[in-house]
Amino acid sequence: MTTEGARIFREAWIDGVRRHFPGEPKPGYVTPWDGTPEWERAAAGAVYAQVRQFLEVSDGHAARLTREQKGRFVATCWTAQMYRHFEDPKPGYVADWPQLPQWQRETDADIFEAIEVAVGEVPEGAAP
Repeated sequence: MTTEGARIFREAWIDGVRRHFPGEPKPGYVTPWDGTPEWERAAAGAVYAQVRQFLEVSDGHAARLTREQKGRFVATCWTAQMYRHFEDPKPGYVADWPQLPQWQRETDADIFEAIEVAVGEVPEGAAP
């Protein structure tokens, strides 16, 4: 896990929460990197690495996915990390895509697109 990748994930999460969350988000949702728990840093780094690898093995074709498909991928990877880090995770940590609030779905898609930009996988002329 690279700290840089985990930070990219965390910053995209915070930006997405600030953009999409209705009202005032819980403080833990927007805690800066230095205040983020170690398990969450590790999970963020792992999901970043999974998205990065997915982009690499798709040879640029992951850009053709819909925002929903991108968000679902991030959400699924995150769910796996919750099972890895917690014996009995809170139901909200492992909710399936249809049960996630809209703000979280949008934020997950934003995370995928931020990683696309970070690794240079966004096709020319496409806006993430």
